[in-house]
Amino acid sequence: MSYLMNSSEILQTIEMIGQQHLDIRTVTMGISLLDCADSDLTRCGEKIYDKLCRRAERLVPVCEGIEQEYGIPIVNKRVSVTPIALVAASCESEDYAPLARVLDRAAHAVGINFIGGFSALAQKGFSESDLRLIRSIPRALTGTKLVCASVNVGSTRAGINMDAVALMGRIIRETADIDPIGCAKLVVFCNAVEDNPFMAGAFHGVGEPECVINVGVSGPGVVAGALRSCRGERIDVVSETIKRTAFKITRMGQLVAQEASRRLDVPFGVVDLSLAPTPAVGDSVAEILELIGLERCGTHGTTAALALLNDAVKKGGVMASSHVGGLSGAFIPVSEDAGMIRAAEEGVLQMDKLEAMTCVCSVGLDMIAVPGDTSAETLSAIIADEAAIGMVNGKTTAVRLIPAVGKTVGDRVDFGGLLGSAPVIPLHRESAAEFIARGGRIPAPLHSLKN
Repeated sequence: MSYLMNSSEILQTIEMIGQQHLDIRTVTMGISLLDCADSDLTRCGEKIYDKLCRRAERLVPVCEGIEQEYGIPIVNKRVSVTPIALVAASCESEDYAPLARVLDRAAHAVGINFIGGFSALAQKGFSESDLRLIRSIPRALTGTKLVCASVNVGSTRAGINMDAVALMGRIIRETADIDPIGCAKLVVFCNAVEDNPFMAGAFHGVGEPECVINVGVSGPGVVAGALRSCRGERIDVVSETIKRTAFKITRMGQLVAQEASRRLDVPFGVVDLSLAPTPAVGDSVAEILELIGLERCGTHGTTAALALLNDAVKKGGVMASSHVGGLSGAFIPVSEDAGMIRAAEEGVLQMDKLEAMTCVCSVGLDMIAVPGDTSAETLSAIIADEAAIGMVNGKTTAVRLIPAVGKTVGDRVDFGGLLGSAPVIPLHRESAAEFIARGGRIPAPLHSLKN
């Protein structure tokens, strides 16, 4: 599929880039590491390093060339790899943290921003390799700069692995006690997808090609700009305006994806048409919701407005690309969205409302700072709630919580860069420890039986 842009569309694109924060949030190269398996951990690491450097050595220069030629900002250049729990399954080692250091060294060598895939898929149970990887996560994330990790603990077809949920609460707690920033690179999923280009949850699924290019677009500021022109209009007009804008944003993503694929001689995978905010003023999903008619994001009506936004983004974007995938919708990472930060600081946006919003948007409870003394059991209970939303609704949900060690409700935590900052928000004090301690597996819902 190819597109020709007329002069009007070119001028609109220039305005969107220059004034409304439109960018390509990421070009992510997925690389299979299945052929790097080895019983010796050191040899496995050497194979991984060599393959990553060979496959991704041109990724950054090619993306920079596209930026210069088309004037389109590409904020991040990233790599996702086969879940390391699969690659390292035959290794005779209890500690996979050395492989995380190999990934980090390779990421620095090729100049990318992040590498994802220090991951395990444990939705129905653990392999020995899954357990080794999960137990290595605190050392892996706090001992590296660019490595991201994820664990899938549930799915609509398998139910929820409550033993994995309980373990991940302890892993988040342990990681935070070493260095809370490590938790910003750790996602706990239900219904994880294989072609997600966004960090921290990206990994290269086993059903993917040997190597592939996936692109993640953004553009909350562009949608907000369009909505300013239809103040007072009926909801139908709001929806149509968002759809048309999402189409324009996704067309640009398709163009970049095709060019990167052609120049790297790597198959094009998908365009993820998510609205991914940044801490910059004017690049906020919360601002879009407020332009729809809410005094502040988090008040009554927020879930309905977000459902409208998410649906319109998907409908508009899907017509603009030959292959849409990943997560595709609206993200609500609290620390990475100026409007969400403001609403949380004012006490309007709290955990229960955020949880309700995740029922109708992409992913879930994202980049939320919680009190530093939050127990592992409470963290696990939050994961379980979010996984249940994903399992029952057949959608991807995730949790990225940061226990702010030494801080309490109302304090502020700065993560730096695109990770932004966030106020520490309150949680319920009542315990769910007995529920989490039961273990076992929550059965899949009846509607999972589709065969």
